[in-house]
Amino acid sequence: MIVGLSNPKAEYHNTRHNAGSWYVYSLSKSYLNNFKKEEKFFGFTASFYIDSHHVRLLVPDIFMNINGQSVFKMASFYNIHLSEILIVHDDLELDPGIIKLKYSYGHNGHNGLRNIISVFNNKSINFHRLRIGIGRPINRDQIASFVLSIPTKKEKMLIQRSIIHAIEENFILKIL
Repeated sequence: MIVGLSNPKAEYHNTRHNAGSWYVYSLSKSYLNNFKKEEKFFGFTASFYIDSHHVRLLVPDIFMNINGQSVFKMASFYNIHLSEILIVHDDLELDPGIIKLKYSYGHNGHNGLRNIISVFNNKSINFHRLRIGIGRPINRDQIASFVLSIPTKKEKMLIQRSIIHAIEENFILKIL
């Protein structure tokens, strides 16, 4: 299962905090699959096969700080363990254009990850993360407004380029 963390689409789709959903939508598009709204999972879902693996995609349509509810609902329904899920999210610690695959636990201050860990009720379980760099504001007290704002044209281009690269290089095969 691959989850692109997000805030509800209408208002927040183009903000930095939704970079995880940008990846998942692009991945789905590359496999010619369309998303459908699934109320029972509080989000949008799609699926495809890659190297005989059935991959389910989820983009929550609820606020970031409660994305864990959506992830848990779908994972429980399909009996998918947290260690079998790739969480794709924005990362303040990486510059725009940088994307890194990581397998570890912890949230590093990311509210979406924090909620997922809390909902799955396990503070020390490792899980896969694809971290998409969005950069960091100069002032720490501007982080909330920064992640909820639209990136500059240059930042957006760098982020999109890193997403395309990750898809072309089949990063997801590294965890299957």
